[in-house]
Amino acid sequence: MDNNIDNRSAENRQDVSEDKPSHRDTSRRRKTQSRRPKKHVYGVVDLGTNNCRLLVAVPNPGGFKVIDSFSRIVRLGEGLNRDKKISELATERTIDALKICIEKMKRRGVTRSWNVATQACREAENGAHFVKTIEQEVNIKLDIINPQEEARLAVMGCKALLDTNYDRGIIFDIGGGSTEIIWIEYNQNRIPKIIDWISVPIGVVNLSEEYGTVKVLPTEHYQEMKERVKAHIVPFEHKHGISSHIEQSRVQLMGTSGTVTTLTSMYLNQAYYDRSEVDGAWMKSKDLVDLCNDLAKLDYSERLALNNIGNDRAELVVAGCAIFDAIIDVWPIADCRVADRGIREGMLHHLMDNQRAKNKANRRRRSKKRYYLNRKNQKGGEKKSDG
Repeated sequence: MDNNIDNRSAENRQDVSEDKPSHRDTSRRRKTQSRRPKKHVYGVVDLGTNNCRLLVAVPNPGGFKVIDSFSRIVRLGEGLNRDKKISELATERTIDALKICIEKMKRRGVTRSWNVATQACREAENGAHFVKTIEQEVNIKLDIINPQEEARLAVMGCKALLDTNYDRGIIFDIGGGSTEIIWIEYNQNRIPKIIDWISVPIGVVNLSEEYGTVKVLPTEHYQEMKERVKAHIVPFEHKHGISSHIEQSRVQLMGTSGTVTTLTSMYLNQAYYDRSEVDGAWMKSKDLVDLCNDLAKLDYSERLALNNIGNDRAELVVAGCAIFDAIIDVWPIADCRVADRGIREGMLHHLMDNQRAKNKANRRRRSKKRYYLNRKNQKGGEKKSDG
């Protein structure tokens, strides 16, 4: 097309540029523009027991491009084990964090959003009241999702890092109030499918509150934490016979959580956390377990003095180590793939897939309408020529 324009005479090119579009051309252009799918900006908030996280993204051919993000530790589940309620202080911290999320989404022009809350709101006696308070104070609606939906979103979020050379996979997400473990297989098209999942009601916040975080944890207490986690995992293992698949080297292990990303960053000796090196890294499980055992022998101040571990992570990491250690005890898979992604990314995929399906349905509807309109016009023309 460009060559044809260039081969025109100068006079003809000038005529083309000076021609004013007819009313019919303008009308046709407007109709074409109105039929084009609107380019949406997507925002998602994942409010967990420990963290409040935001991602803002736009679609691209490879999936999506993140244009803004935010993460803050709000300790929503602080004292939940004891009081069975979300505290006023935790609510205030969460409101402050969500106000920043709202501001960022407005600034980025978000047109499609989804905001979810997980274990703390599921467990708290005042969970519904908390959600109502958030809606009144911040004008943001939170959906309390069930563990099954949480598992589905985690798999969607990590799907790009799953190695289809394996037949099956274990994905674990060590959270603040619970630990999700998902057992997957691949269908004929090598698409991951959830076989089963378990939500272990033990996470880094409730475990840390119970066993303490300041002093060196006695070895027997560390072992006790592991055994409590294993008590939930072992029945799941027996139910599915996962070990038999592991013995045949057919199972991929993937971890997505602050615990496993922190351990990986520390093992890589990063001066500052670098997501590009951590996300997708293949780590030896034994190396991470050895690091867990080393960290469990330190008190809070000694852990805080280590590279790339902040105040909150230094406080909670030993509990996370015990959970990870328990998982490897039950399923001794040599390699663990690390994912600095999860529910938020799954939420983005979910929103964008729904929008694509909606756009496709609209195009099909318009095409059908045009087809019947053309048929009607043709019949009208035939009647006129008969007359």
